[in-house]
Amino acid sequence: VGFFGFSALMGLEFGNLDSFRWTGPLSMASNRVVDTVQEYSLSVIPLFILMGNLVTRSGLSQELYQVSNAFLGHRKGGLAMATVVACGGFSAICGSSLATSATMSKVAMPSMRKFGYADSLAAASIAAGGSLGILIPPSVILVIYGLLTESSIRELFAAGFIPGILGILLYLVAVRYVVWRNPKAGPPGERTSWKDRMIAMQGVWGVLVLFAVVMGGIYLGVFTPTEAAGIGAGGAFLIALFRGRLTLTNLFDTLADTARTSAMLFAVVIGALIFSDFINRAGLPDMLLNFVTSMDVAPIVVIFAIMGIYVVLGMVFESLSMMLLTVPVFYPVVASMGFDLVWFGIVVVVVTEISLITPPVGMNVFVLSAVVRDIKTGTIFKGVTPFWIADIVRLILIIFIPSIALILPEVLYR
Repeated sequence: VGFFGFSALMGLEFGNLDSFRWTGPLSMASNRVVDTVQEYSLSVIPLFILMGNLVTRSGLSQELYQVSNAFLGHRKGGLAMATVVACGGFSAICGSSLATSATMSKVAMPSMRKFGYADSLAAASIAAGGSLGILIPPSVILVIYGLLTESSIRELFAAGFIPGILGILLYLVAVRYVVWRNPKAGPPGERTSWKDRMIAMQGVWGVLVLFAVVMGGIYLGVFTPTEAAGIGAGGAFLIALFRGRLTLTNLFDTLADTARTSAMLFAVVIGALIFSDFINRAGLPDMLLNFVTSMDVAPIVVIFAIMGIYVVLGMVFESLSMMLLTVPVFYPVVASMGFDLVWFGIVVVVVTEISLITPPVGMNVFVLSAVVRDIKTGTIFKGVTPFWIADIVRLILIIFIPSIALILPEVLYR
């Protein structure tokens, strides 16, 4: 659409001169391809993906769940709470919501069924917990947003931290509400002694140190996000190696999977940038701005209108595609109204998280129903409702209290 649209504009602007009509779009598209794949800062994408794949291969998901269960499992709904916390921790390293949902369903579902948890709560806690991965840094989707809007990736990572933690806390409240309404939905599990809790912690200390070094280094300005991604990938390789989980076959599969995922992401990003060039040349952002100005409404009303569009699009679009197609259209309008683009990035990602569990096309829900085949999709969607409401509450808080997202970037970098 971007390429042929650009060509049509060239034809309208300069007459139907075939040589020029195709030279312009070809030059624009080729420059976008070359510039994007040679962009040094974008090497964070394959490196963070590699880091997540290596950590996944090292068997972290099981150990994160065991630690969370050791501290929370004895409470009512404790196993569901442990699942949410483990999903948050795992998705922060993994970076993929769909992969987190698929992995944690195999780890957490058997335990929750063993203690008689309702399928709706058990499945919903995995589906909702998996959606946390695209916000808690390091996040590939924040990197891509930074590229589209030319925002600081370091500031975006800092801005995503507190809203990510807030998401985990609100999900814990949602679990608590469910078991308050129906205590049989999440009966308490076995209490773990402090000695066993410390033993369980030994399995994850390496990854916790790696996460602290990577994110602490970025936040404190010790190294750039690109350098942090290299350190993270190297550290994840050593962790997997020392755990004895990395054979030559596993390493090849990990590298091949990283290459495939990176190539897919870069192809989508390049396509989105070409599309962005076309809509900018066509003047769509300016037309939108003039339309908004003519409406004479408060800027916050425009933000809510944009959020409404995202919620509707999220019902039928995959999250990354939705963001790539809409951000180039909306961000010039948002910037012209005086809103902070880092704040807007967090708002967009939170709405994208909501879309992952929103019917009729909640991608996390469908992944889960494919892995756990004996649970109906409708059952999962019903169980997800309290988590969906918690996300709406978080979104409203971030919109009306921007400092939730901006306090860390302002303290650290501004």
